[in-house]
Amino acid sequence: MSSVTRHEPSAVYSKATEAGGLVFTAGIVAAKLDADVKGQTEEILAEIDRLLALCGTDRSKIASATIWLSDIRARDAMNTAWNAWTGGKNLPARACVEAKLADPRMLVEIGVVAAK
Repeated sequence: MSSVTRHEPSAVYSKATEAGGLVFTAGIVAAKLDADVKGQTEEILAEIDRLLALCGTDRSKIASATIWLSDIRARDAMNTAWNAWTGGKNLPARACVEAKLADPRMLVEIGVVAAK
């Protein structure tokens, strides 16, 4: 049986977990909720970079990404930040859907699964 390593646990979830050679992030949201969708996305992607590095991997090994937007019409603004971050390389499988997020000021949430 594979072991599970949990990083930065809170009372209800861990920000990242490692199991079976994979890294799973929680759905990451921005701390600066006064930013627009592009700004929140940039902050989230920087946090994903930090979490992946903490687990010994990086964005080039992301296999899957799930993106939740509070308004799907903001997809282009989110994609501007996403495309700058990926540089068009090592693109993961991705889902992008509209969802009601926990706080109305949250405009985007992203979770990823990456190989070690």
